[in-house]
Amino acid sequence: MLSVKNIIDTENLTVADVNLIMENTATFSEVLSRDFKKVPALRGKTVLNMFFESSTRTKNSFEIAAKRLGADTVNFSASGSSLNKGESIIDTVKTLQSMIVDLAIIRHSDSGAINYISSKINIPVINAGDGKHQHPTQALLDLFTIGESFAEFKNLKVAIVGDILNSRVARSNICLFKKMGMDVTLVSAPMLMPVNMDCFNVKIASCIDDVIEETDVLYMLRMQFERQEKKYYPSIREYNSFFSLDKKRFMKMKEKSIIMHPGPVNRGIEISEEVMENEDEFIERIKINRQVTNGLAVRMALIYLLLASDQLEKEYVH
Repeated sequence: MLSVKNIIDTENLTVADVNLIMENTATFSEVLSRDFKKVPALRGKTVLNMFFESSTRTKNSFEIAAKRLGADTVNFSASGSSLNKGESIIDTVKTLQSMIVDLAIIRHSDSGAINYISSKINIPVINAGDGKHQHPTQALLDLFTIGESFAEFKNLKVAIVGDILNSRVARSNICLFKKMGMDVTLVSAPMLMPVNMDCFNVKIASCIDDVIEETDVLYMLRMQFERQEKKYYPSIREYNSFFSLDKKRFMKMKEKSIIMHPGPVNRGIEISEEVMENEDEFIERIKINRQVTNGLAVRMALIYLLLASDQLEKEYVH
C-alpha cells in the first residue's frame, strides 16, 4: 500500500511508494496491450474529474484510466456550475462528495489549491496540475518512460530545457528524478529561471549545446505562454539559437539517449518541425507519444492503489 492518502506532489512520495507505482504501472501497461483492455477491479467505484483549466492529455487519460478499471466517472465543468452563482470551490467539492464519489482528480490554476481542497474533504485526491506548483502524475509517467529505455535510474544524466520558471512539470520532475538518483541539469535563460535556485540543488547551464552530447534524457519543456505575465524572451529566433532542439543538435546526441516533452509541443519553438516529422523514424529515441501511452497506465495504477483494498482478487490484474 502507498504511504500517502493523496497524490499531491512528488516530494511526499517515498522511494518505496515510487517503486510500487512503477510495478503496478508495468502490470497495467501489460493489460493495455491486450485485445480486451478492461479489468473489473474498481467496479462500483465512482471517480470525479474536476478540471478548472483546459486539458486534453491529462483529463482524457484519467477518464479512460478509470473506465478501464471498471469505475464510473463524473466530469465536472466549472462553466454552468454553481460557482457562477458565488458558491465556493470547497462547497462545490463537498456537494459532489455528498453524491458518494470515491476519488477526486482535480486540476486548478492556483498553486497550492489542491492541497487546500484535500484538507477539507475525506476522499482521496489526485493533483492533475496546480498552477506553477506540481504535476505529479506527469513526473511519474515520465519516470516510467525513462525506465523503459534504461536499466537503472541512478546517475542518468537528465537535462530539463526551457521555461523552468512557469513549469509545474519541471518542479515535479526535478524532485522525482533526484529522489531516484539521477543527475539533473536545468538549461534556461536567467529570465526563465526562478529567482532562488539553491532549493533545487541541481546544475545550471545557459545553452542546450552545453549538455547535448552527454545527456541521456533530454527533456524539452513547453513554453508556458498562458502563464507568462510578460514577454520573457525577445524573439523565437533568439530562443531557437540557445534552447531549441533541431536536427543538427539531435544528431550530436548519444546514440541511446532519448527525447521527451510533456506536450503539446510548440513546433518550431521547443523542437523543430524537421525533428517532429521524423518521430516515427526515431521511435526508439523520441518518446513524446510513448509518454502519452504510459500516462494511461500510470493513472490506472494510481487510481487502483488509492481505491483498491487488500481483499481485491489478484486475478483482476494478472
